Amino acid sequence: MMTGNLPAEILVVGGGTAGWMAAAALARAVGRQVRVRLVESSTLGTVGVGEATIPAIRDFNRLLGLDEADFLTHTQGTCKLGIEFRDWRRPGHAYFHPFGVYGDRLDANYTHQYWRRLRQHGEGGELADYSLCTQMARLGRYMAPVADPRHLLSVVGAAYHFDAALYAQYLRTYAERLGVVRLDRNIVDVALRGEDGFIDAVIAEGGERLSADFFIDCTGFAGLLIEKALKAGYEEWTHWLPCDRAWAVPSASDGRIVPFTRSTARDAGWQWCIPLRHRVGNGYVFSSNHLGEEAARQTLLSSLDGAALAAPKLLRFTTGRRRRAWVKNCLSLGLASGFLEPLESTSIHLIQTGITRLLDFFPGKRIEPVEVAEYNALSQAEYEAVRDFLILHYHVTERRGSPLWDDCRTMAIPDSLQQRIDLFRQRGRICTRGRALFSDTSWLSVLLGQGVMPEAYDPLVDLHALEAIRERMGTMRSRLRQAAEAMPTHEAYLASARVA
Repeated sequence: MMTGNLPAEILVVGGGTAGWMAAAALARAVGRQVRVRLVESSTLGTVGVGEATIPAIRDFNRLLGLDEADFLTHTQGTCKLGIEFRDWRRPGHAYFHPFGVYGDRLDANYTHQYWRRLRQHGEGGELADYSLCTQMARLGRYMAPVADPRHLLSVVGAAYHFDAALYAQYLRTYAERLGVVRLDRNIVDVALRGEDGFIDAVIAEGGERLSADFFIDCTGFAGLLIEKALKAGYEEWTHWLPCDRAWAVPSASDGRIVPFTRSTARDAGWQWCIPLRHRVGNGYVFSSNHLGEEAARQTLLSSLDGAALAAPKLLRFTTGRRRRAWVKNCLSLGLASGFLEPLESTSIHLIQTGITRLLDFFPGKRIEPVEVAEYNALSQAEYEAVRDFLILHYHVTERRGSPLWDDCRTMAIPDSLQQRIDLFRQRGRICTRGRALFSDTSWLSVLLGQGVMPEAYDPLVDLHALEAIRERMGTMRSRLRQAAEAMPTHEAYLASARVA
């Protein structure tokens, strides 16, 4: 095998979703020139916190060349148009965070500004009326998005729900077919080179040394390589995001499969509900400083829509990130690189973007410090952007009387988030910088959904006569509603010949 300036071998340490996503992508991108191996222990379980995703997962699957029908079938997958938030603003209130855009492609960025002007005249209905994704979700309908901007479905954004363990198995089959070698070993130590502190090998039980030029740490919270061996450091964010526990349990499905995730605020955190084909995924993310573990477990079990199918599993975590995601010849992915609660389904996405950045800064035989520094700076910026978006949900709320929510509502927040809120309060402006993970639609949905209403609208809206805005918005609302009503149900889509 001729490698030139490429590393001769990459070793992925740890399996699960992170490990097999990395192995599959590397096999696809460089597998013909670089040997890729993955070592995992069949005696160790995986955390599997992510079963809901955001639309970029479609890009990752396309990168691998996966067929949607085959992928959905093998992972018990369903489709996702967004997230329904219940009781976050206040008990009894609900709003929807849709993927895609509000309105249609023409003047999409101004739809909410036109809506604001109509609202000042007591017209316009709800902004949700101008989201095709929201209309589809309300009716339980689904059709896949299309790229052609001339097609109405181009305004739709969609992702997936799937069984994370089945997804890892699916990617393992894919990766092994492309030549990735899996080793079943329990890694107990890491050997560093004396001259520069780079990783020389990982040590398995029994003393076997597994060497490589580059290592990817997918060992979960333990961070066996990136932290225990290379001392990357950890930046904790529990002062902003105090939840530090999660109970997870599957439950029986009643046969109706809604095309969205549901998040319900509780006194000490929030509860997720993720519909798969064969079951429903549930969990309660909570703060142990505000609720005991057993009480949280009982709260979860008592609020399931169907019978529990297994005993609940407890996950303990510390919200934050590695100070350096890449150190020397080791890059961390998944839980080894940090943890942010799955409120906006970003766990799997952060794995995906870590892999994408690795390919952008793919190492040669010599590791270039300037490239490592840039990778780490981009990783930090992304984690902080997700952090701010999650904090927004807790901080901007009308909930009263629960210690957790009172603390979050009154706490000092990062300047970066405060600036976004202040900007929006004035004229409804949203500033997304660079390759932002969350779109204007996302920020708009949560800000309005949590009760932040701009004081005014964009002055450029007054270039248009009120009657023209009224007519255009009314036509748009009717068109979107009719389009959603004409679509097949989500269940019918999944059962169709294209997907079944």
